[in-house]
Amino acid sequence: MAAGKSKIGRRVARLLGMPFSDTDRVVVSAHGPIPAIFEREGEDAFREYERDAVARAVAKRSVVSLGGGAVVHPSTAELLSAATVVYLTVSPEAVRSRIAGSNRPLLTDGVESWERIFAERKPLYERLATATWDTSTLPISRIADEIAHWAKGRI
Repeated sequence: MAAGKSKIGRRVARLLGMPFSDTDRVVVSAHGPIPAIFEREGEDAFREYERDAVARAVAKRSVVSLGGGAVVHPSTAELLSAATVVYLTVSPEAVRSRIAGSNRPLLTDGVESWERIFAERKPLYERLATATWDTSTLPISRIADEIAHWAKGRI
């Protein structure tokens, strides 16, 4: 969460001339705001909607921005295991300003919630990652340029 996935993914897609899909936006478009989904239907329902959005995006051969928790759903993780996955990391210090005032349903205690959730998910992120970039200090444009350059050798 708050690693810059959407902004970086959008730029990488543009640099590569590929379609871009932000699975959170796809879910919101079809089912309403994420906090409302969590409240109305619970996290399990949201993860199912998210899995469906990931499956459609991966099938289109596009650059995909995933929600930070997408990997917790076993069938989403299975879909990603066959894809090229860029893992974007971010430090707690950088996250603090990025999540200030946000309406993220799982971040009830701010950075403390983020750190706990990240610690739980980190092994999944690392297992699925093809490559890793840290987004804590470098400009998003530079990170996207580096990822696009790296990806050109893989597609």
